[in-house]
Amino acid sequence: MKRNSKKMFTMLITTSLMGSLVVACSSNSSTSTSSPSPAASPGASTATTTTPSGAAVTYPLKSDKTLTYWGELPGNVTGVKATHADIPFFQNWQKVTGVPLKFTAPPTNQTTQSLNVLLATGDLPDMIEYNWQGDFPGGPEKAIKDGYILKLNDTIDKFAPNLKKYLKEHPEVDKQVKTDNGSYYVFPFIRGDDYLRVFQGPIVRKDWLDELGLPVPETIDDWYTTLKAFKEKKGATAPFSVVSVPRPFQESGNGAFAEAFNVVRDFYIDDNGAIKFGPAEKGFKDYLATFHKWYAEGLIDKNFATADGKALDANIASGATGVTVQNAGGGIGKWQPLITAKDPKGVLIGAPYPVLKKGDVPFYGQKDPANAPGGSVAITASSKNIELAAKMLDYGYSEAGHMYFNFGTEGTSYKMENNYPKYTDLVMNNPDKLAPAQALSLYIRGNYNGPFVQDKRYIEQYLAMQTQRDAVSTWSKTNVDKHKLPPITATPEESTELAKIMTDLNTLVDEMTLKIILGTEPVDSFEKYVEKFNNVKLSRAIEIKKASLDRYNKR
Repeated sequence: MKRNSKKMFTMLITTSLMGSLVVACSSNSSTSTSSPSPAASPGASTATTTTPSGAAVTYPLKSDKTLTYWGELPGNVTGVKATHADIPFFQNWQKVTGVPLKFTAPPTNQTTQSLNVLLATGDLPDMIEYNWQGDFPGGPEKAIKDGYILKLNDTIDKFAPNLKKYLKEHPEVDKQVKTDNGSYYVFPFIRGDDYLRVFQGPIVRKDWLDELGLPVPETIDDWYTTLKAFKEKKGATAPFSVVSVPRPFQESGNGAFAEAFNVVRDFYIDDNGAIKFGPAEKGFKDYLATFHKWYAEGLIDKNFATADGKALDANIASGATGVTVQNAGGGIGKWQPLITAKDPKGVLIGAPYPVLKKGDVPFYGQKDPANAPGGSVAITASSKNIELAAKMLDYGYSEAGHMYFNFGTEGTSYKMENNYPKYTDLVMNNPDKLAPAQALSLYIRGNYNGPFVQDKRYIEQYLAMQTQRDAVSTWSKTNVDKHKLPPITATPEESTELAKIMTDLNTLVDEMTLKIILGTEPVDSFEKYVEKFNNVKLSRAIEIKKASLDRYNKR
């Protein structure tokens, strides 16, 4: 059986690699509020840090061992490079750390399945890059208990002085990167600046607003007026459209327009500090009633239930859609050239999250936690090279490593101008016609994720258009910090119970959302669905969330 599992794994990893082009304004990267000071070009000189024992760690390390590393390829290199070994960043990472690496990558969109096969073989690499917090059943404590990954507390103490220093200086991040039991389990990917944590929100055709003499919409009534004008006077056949696959109207993670009614399409903290489930609250009924009215009047894409990314791209590019919810990078950055090619005056801008009363601060909005679990790297419990792996991974949190992960190699992918690391034309105006997101991913990980702290100066350049930068500023003006649950974790036992409840709840929420908006069920059927929520143990789910939050607050 074990031999068959290994054969299966070998077949998996040799198939074609990695998914769709990610031109998003990185939900998968991070940096610190106070970035480490610029260092010399990686490879141009050595970098030295000191462990708590006083031993100096100098990069490049001197080792004749080759470590093994399992993780997906950055999505931006799909169709550009086939393996980690072909990518300059990963080639140079080995040089600057002095540690040879043998990479293995799962096939496109099969990361979890491939990991399960790998774990079943019992033949694990030294390091695994994976979302252990969000995607591993039972969470990181279960992975530690099952003997897959190493509890890193002692390892970080002894061999990772850079990460240890960063976490000591940023206690809120420190809370997020360990379990309720206080176990460190990965070298984390960290968004250290609030500006990097917000990247999505409402988008509107500003040129149409100007032509029609309309202000940028703020209230739900404003949005109604805007959509009606776009339909009647601009000929928009799908005035408002979003990606509704796999879940309808879950744009911005929690339903950007539902948030106008002071609810979230998920669990949240209300004004009194209680945990609530938005789809069971009256505000969600009001939201559904509003969207049913808009749909009936032709203001919402009639095919919204099946609209995927390609359909939305086509709607925006053709002028069928004038309002959506998407990223600054993968939305405005992708669509603006398409719109301009058809209409030189066409302009997309970010609009505020909707409210009911003009002047109110939006209740919620998209904002990711400082610790983004994707891209974090665990050392396996079976590794015979724990010290070397830890020192190698700790490089990403050093001054030189910070510069390398975020900007690459000085003189190649960036150059210093007035003490500012400016990307070169090799990545921003690539001679091979690669998009900046693709070219950057060949030389840095700043626009994706990984074991490092992302630098704000990356996003300042990646968002090349002023409209993109303005959009992020606009979307940042919400009360999301008051209402968003922190990255809490359930116990392994709670996780199993919660997973079943959430499967039932999400199925009901999707059914209710579709049927009421489409009009196949009346708005008043909302109460019937709330009863169904209670029947599948919504109250127990809230209990588990409350217990998880209490444990998180005690970390």
